[in-house]
Amino acid sequence: MSKQTSQRMLNEQVVTKLQLREAARRQRLHGGRLGQNLVALGYITEDQLGTFFKRTPPAPETVKETGLDLQFIADLAMKHIMSMGEFRLSDLSRSMGLSTAILDEAVALLRREKMVEVRGASQFTRSSFNFIATETGKKYGGELMDICRYAGPAPVVLEDYREMVEHQSIKNITVNDDVVHAAFSQIVISEDMLNRLGPAISSGAPMFIYGPAGNGKTTIAETIGQILPETVYVPHALYVGGQIITVFDPVNHITVENIPGEGLDVDAIDQRWVRIQRPIVMTGGELTLRMLDLDFNTIAKFYEAPLQMKANNGLFVIDDFGRQQMDPQSLLNRWIINLDRQIDFMSMHTGMKFEIPFDQLVIFATNLEPKSLVDEAFLRRIRYKVKIEHPNEAEFQEIFKRVCQMNEVPFQPEVYEHLVQHWYRRHNLAFNACHPRDLVDHIIDMARFFEVTPEMTREAIDHACENYFVEQ
Repeated sequence: MSKQTSQRMLNEQVVTKLQLREAARRQRLHGGRLGQNLVALGYITEDQLGTFFKRTPPAPETVKETGLDLQFIADLAMKHIMSMGEFRLSDLSRSMGLSTAILDEAVALLRREKMVEVRGASQFTRSSFNFIATETGKKYGGELMDICRYAGPAPVVLEDYREMVEHQSIKNITVNDDVVHAAFSQIVISEDMLNRLGPAISSGAPMFIYGPAGNGKTTIAETIGQILPETVYVPHALYVGGQIITVFDPVNHITVENIPGEGLDVDAIDQRWVRIQRPIVMTGGELTLRMLDLDFNTIAKFYEAPLQMKANNGLFVIDDFGRQQMDPQSLLNRWIINLDRQIDFMSMHTGMKFEIPFDQLVIFATNLEPKSLVDEAFLRRIRYKVKIEHPNEAEFQEIFKRVCQMNEVPFQPEVYEHLVQHWYRRHNLAFNACHPRDLVDHIIDMARFFEVTPEMTREAIDHACENYFVEQ
C-alpha cells in the first residue's frame, strides 16, 4: 500500500495512525499487504477494505464538481449540437456524459448568447424542450471545431484522474498461489517457475523475462495479464491546461458492462469514465520514443495519450526488448524516474509540462542477455529477473501431447520417439516450447493440401521437420 493510500485512509478516518503503525509492524513480521494486516488485527473488515479500493467515480451534480468551466462545457455542447439537429437535454446528456442539470446551465448560457433556441416542447418543463442551433450558433460551432475538433464525452480534470488511478493502483491487487496455478494450468510450466512468478505478479513491481526465443515468454506475459483481478475505470478524455487528451482506447481497453445484482447505481456513476478490465498493453519492435509521449493531431487539434498512460492500473508488456527502433539506453533515460518513483512527465506543444501517475506492472521480455542491453542502474530498478529456459524432455513431450489434443491429431508415442532420436538428438537441436505447435501446424497444412485426415506419422513428421528446421 502506497503512502498516498495510507494517508487517504487516515483522511477518511478508515483507520487511525496507531492502527496503521501496528499493521505495519505486523507486516514486517508476517508479510502480506498492509490492508490484509489491518483486517487480521480486526481494525477493518474485508468488506470495508474492498469498498475502500473498489470505488466508482461519483457523478458530478454541479458544474463545480466537474472541475470544468461552464463556458468550456457550453462550447463542447455546441460542438455536439452541430451534428444533432433538434435535441433535448437528455440527448446532450447521453452524448456528453453529464447530468441534465449541469447541461441545463450550459444550454441556458448558449440561449442567452443566441446560439440555440427553443423549437417546441411537449410540457412546460425544460427537460421536454426541443432545442436547435441558430445560424449564429452554427457559425460559432464551426469556429470552435476549427480550434479543436474533439466532440466526445466531457473530459475529466487531471486531479480527478490522479486520484482514481491511485484508488485502483496495481499495487493494491491481491494475487495468491491458487489464482496463479489456475491461470497457468493451460500451459506446461514447472512448479519452481510458478513459485518465482507468483510473488512477482503480486508485488506489481517491474519484471524482466528473458531467455532463448520460442519458449513462452510472450505467452507467460499474456497469462499474467489474465490474472489481474477486478475492473477499473478510465476516462474518455482529460482536460489539462486548456487541451484535450483522449485516454480511452477501444483497441487496448476491453469494456465491461454493469451486471445486474452488483449493487451499482448507474445513475450515480460519472459517465465520463468507462469501466474496463485491467488494461493489457503490448508493444514490440515497433515501439519508438515518440509513442511514449503525447501525440498531438495537427488536424483534429487534440492529443492522444501515450501507451504507458493507457496501461495505467494494468499491464504494459514490452516484447522483443532490445529490437526496437530506439536504443535500449534511450528507454532507460526516458523511464528511469518512472520506474523509481511511479510518476511520468508529459509535455505539450504549448510548452506546458505536467505529472501523471505511472501505475502499471511493466514486463520487459527479450531473448537477448539483459546485461548486454542495459546497465546496472536500470536493472536495479527491475525488481524481478526471471529466466525462461528450454523445456526439459518430459515437459517437451507433455507440450506435444497437449498440442496434438487441441488439434485433434492423435499422439503417437513411437513417432514422437522417432522425432526426438532422428531429428533432435541426431542434429543436436534444442527443445523449444514453440516447436510442437509449429510442427503440428505443418502436419495439418500438408493434410489439408492432400485432402486427408491429419495424422502423426513418420512421413508427416519428417516432412514437417524438413520444412521447419534450417540446415546447420
